[in-house]
Amino acid sequence: MWDSHCHLAGSGDSDSGIYLNPDMQSVRGPLQYAQRLVFMNASCVRDAPGQVDRSYVERMRNLLDDLRPGVKLLLLALDASVTEAGEVSWEQTSLYVPNRYAAQVAQRHAQYFEWAASVHPYRRDCVERLEAAVGQGARALKWLPAAMGIDPASRLCDPFYAALARLDLPLITHAGLERALRGTDAQELGNPLRLRRALDHGVRVVVAHCASMGQDRDTDRGANGAASDSFELFARLMDEPRYVGRLYGDISAMTQTARAGPALAHVIQREDWHARLLNGSDYPLPGVFPIYSVDYLVELGYLEKSAAPLCKSLREHNPLLFDLVLKRSLRAGGKRLAAGVFETRTFFDRPAGRGAGVAPTAAKS
Repeated sequence: MWDSHCHLAGSGDSDSGIYLNPDMQSVRGPLQYAQRLVFMNASCVRDAPGQVDRSYVERMRNLLDDLRPGVKLLLLALDASVTEAGEVSWEQTSLYVPNRYAAQVAQRHAQYFEWAASVHPYRRDCVERLEAAVGQGARALKWLPAAMGIDPASRLCDPFYAALARLDLPLITHAGLERALRGTDAQELGNPLRLRRALDHGVRVVVAHCASMGQDRDTDRGANGAASDSFELFARLMDEPRYVGRLYGDISAMTQTARAGPALAHVIQREDWHARLLNGSDYPLPGVFPIYSVDYLVELGYLEKSAAPLCKSLREHNPLLFDLVLKRSLRAGGKRLAAGVFETRTFFDRPAGRGAGVAPTAAKS
């Protein structure tokens, strides 16, 4: 069981190379400043010089010690925002977590972590960086299009998609409304339909949160297509036969109050989708108490009232265990999520011969 969606973060107070936008560190940017404080509180970091980066990792290890041996977190790196000219834009970068640091943490604590690289496809050396990450053991690639300024439908991505398909490295990409990081704040870049280009190149694409929040333009109906729920557009792609074996969804964050609704019921009841769903916690968000409500899930009928006290108690003790038990307890229309949704290692593990031709090399930051 590998948690397929776990954010690696910190303050950059070590040799991690983490970059935080000044707006996340000052009340001059009140929203992002508040978000940073909430996330750091949820991850129980020690807010003292030289302690933030280290304690963030220690907390994850402590939580995993409560779970059975073999459970791992897939730590997500996050690249900077890059312009179409190939230049890094630090002004539009909210958070930067280098591949080098994610690889180091995973290698130092191999019994706890795997890692996913993040490479912006507009970088001039994007394919070189991708190959370097694979050489260092990256299990996947992570994008936040709206925050990073990536248009998944742009032809600028074609060389990168060709490399991803050749290396058989899955792309985990956010779709739908993005509220955690501001970045370029170009919400239209999260339209699930913009992922057709990657899918048509043969890339295995994992849509984070199953695009379960927000609305996007239905561009299948033309440039002026009506706005539709992002989840409905994701579901349309999932039901296209040509994308079976290429398109997947992760269920991270889908039990949050803002997302728990018809979309959550849909993924539970669509048993034909379960082989294409991957569990993830979206850590550290399960530790942000206001955005989850066990009582609301009981009210919706997705959780038995008798299970609520246990889930609430687990959350105070271990948010990762809470997230797992809550999802395993969900019911909708007499259905439940299959065990295979949580048995994610086989999706990310790299059998011999897959991604051949890439020799181990030093990871690029």
